[in-house]
Amino acid sequence: MMIKPLLKPIHILLVDDNPNNLKVLSEAIQGCGWKTLMATDGESAIEQTEYAAPDLILLDVMMPGIDGFETCRRLKSNSITQNIPIIFMTALADATDKVKGLEIGAVDYITKPFQQEEVIARLKLHLKISHLTRTLEQRVQERTAELSQSLQELQQTQLQLIQSEKMSTLGQMVAGIGHEINNPIGFISGNCSYIEKYMNDLLRLVNLQQQKLPHPDSEIEELIEEIDLEYLTEDLPKILVSMHQGITRLKDISLSLRTFARSDISSVVEFQIHEGIDSTLMLLKHRLKDQGDRPKIEVVKQYGDLPPITCYPGQLNQVFMNIIANAIDAFDDLYQNRSIQDITAAVPHTITIATSFEHQQETVSICIEDNALGMPPEVQARIFEPSFTTKPVGKGTGLGLAISYQIIIDKHKGEINCFSIFGQGTKFIVTLAISLY
Repeated sequence: MMIKPLLKPIHILLVDDNPNNLKVLSEAIQGCGWKTLMATDGESAIEQTEYAAPDLILLDVMMPGIDGFETCRRLKSNSITQNIPIIFMTALADATDKVKGLEIGAVDYITKPFQQEEVIARLKLHLKISHLTRTLEQRVQERTAELSQSLQELQQTQLQLIQSEKMSTLGQMVAGIGHEINNPIGFISGNCSYIEKYMNDLLRLVNLQQQKLPHPDSEIEELIEEIDLEYLTEDLPKILVSMHQGITRLKDISLSLRTFARSDISSVVEFQIHEGIDSTLMLLKHRLKDQGDRPKIEVVKQYGDLPPITCYPGQLNQVFMNIIANAIDAFDDLYQNRSIQDITAAVPHTITIATSFEHQQETVSICIEDNALGMPPEVQARIFEPSFTTKPVGKGTGLGLAISYQIIIDKHKGEINCFSIFGQGTKFIVTLAISLY
């Protein structure tokens, strides 16, 4: 058999210094099945209201001590009692007094001598209004919570879509760029070895001719002087060394692009964190150089001995890119404010990247710290929110840290924390488990 829950009985507080009025009202109210509470002055009425929490108060205006108006005012100023409906009982016929009562929070007036039927009708009306109001407020709160949850889920979904689309697009772009770069790199690299061999053969021929024919005619001597044969012989090998260095640099960039934007988004693989950080630094190398007034940013690596971890490499590299790029942005912003620049001009600009392995917890930590502007507390508190950005229009979406938070927390079950002191710098610490399983 299903047992219905017991409904809480309705309690009405009667406040009147006349015992006869209290008796008459109490009998009428109890006849409707409601419970009554009684008070004969304002002070005791306030005390009872605070601990008994009646559903409605019938309050006499003229009472000894504090009157009904002051009692009502105190009840309405108390967060515990302010929402309880109050109906004044008065013999006053002055409209000014009625307006005064309504202005301080009463919902209605009953004029003495009162009719029991009228009192009961008004009580029923205001109890119903009060019930509907509470029900509506509860539904609004529930709906607001649902909408808030839906908004949060929508924002998370948007971030996932943005992040997935960015990684997919980046992976396709890098694959194309890598293919386009690798072909000419291979062609140039292969030909450079032949050029070096041909150059050495030609130089040996010239040297041999100079030995066999120590006294060439005037036309040859003029040409030797015109082309500065001695300088050419010294400089050609240096040019070839420089070309080899450029080819090596292009190969490193191509490898860094492929490492940074690894497209294994849908699967977890083993990955060496330091490879991801190094590839990110390689791609940001041009931004670390001198930029007008802003001097070079030094990168200090304090790498620990890390084992490979199981993760989504392309997504982790995106986190490193967002954090390091934000640090560089902070140094750029530093030089847009001359007063701050003057204070910090003597301090070398550094981004320190430290990694460590915690054997007991089987976790790795990556700490990326700069000594740029830092963040005020109100900004630091919101940096991981999807809807928050400090970037001006045209300077990116401002979603980098929100996406980073989702990648670390949701995708890798790790932690990402930010510690910043305004005017001194910012530190991000990322903690990841060795295995996602």
